[in-house]
Amino acid sequence: MEYPIYTVLGILFVIYLFITIYNRNKSKRRRSKKFMDGYQREDRKKKEK
Repeated sequence: MEYPIYTVLGILFVIYLFITIYNRNKSKRRRSKKFMDGYQREDRKKKEK
């Protein structure tokens, strides 16, 4: 190991990529219509009763 700083930076970069990809996938799922399927607002529920 001649260059430990590059090894550490490489590992941090890989961790950063994993976190970024994970968050991107979560936000795509959150934006999908399936996420809010069947949801009704509280005030609409009260009006229906």
